[in-house]
Amino acid sequence: MKNRNPIYYVMLFFAVSFVSCKQEGEYHSITDKIEAHQKPYHGGLSSEELLVGTDLIQIAEGEHTFLIPERKGQIKSYACIECHSKPLNEMKGANGQKAHWDIKINHAAIETMDCATCHNPDNMNNLKSLTGTDIDYNLSYKLCAQCHSKQFEDWKGGAHGKKVAGWAPPRASMTCVNCHNPHNPGFETRWPVQFNTQKVKERKDGLGH
Repeated sequence: MKNRNPIYYVMLFFAVSFVSCKQEGEYHSITDKIEAHQKPYHGGLSSEELLVGTDLIQIAEGEHTFLIPERKGQIKSYACIECHSKPLNEMKGANGQKAHWDIKINHAAIETMDCATCHNPDNMNNLKSLTGTDIDYNLSYKLCAQCHSKQFEDWKGGAHGKKVAGWAPPRASMTCVNCHNPHNPGFETRWPVQFNTQKVKERKDGLGH
């Protein structure tokens, strides 16, 4: 028998190992097993009826294309330039109308973030990126993604955040500001919901209100 290159035997070994592994129903990882057994979904479930009457816009982020709620139509004082008729530094003064004074920023250290970090003082109709690029209010998630990149990647893939309706297509996902207050994005600590047997007893006895 003719001598073969050692690489031939190495490749033969891996080929046999791979085939025998699949034949025995064993997989190198759970991902391999899922890919081997999964079947394309051809069902008729749809969230379209649940989305009727909801103002949505379509966005594309990388390989992900989906719907998000339209934002500017929900802002009571938009367009902002109806009041911000001049650049912010020209509107300041003792006689100027004070607005938004009730907003307290609890997002990052005041040395790191203030109003002008996200809002464009020269064009209040737009947000602005850290590099000074205008960002439409409907696309405010792009602003959040500058610092919260991990959450942004999870959100794009559907692992972070809530859906507008159901999980069935078409996909419509809430954006950052639909769940988080951008000026105070943290959630308060809450106790887990528990089954209250005392309340049940009181209701049963007619003592509950």
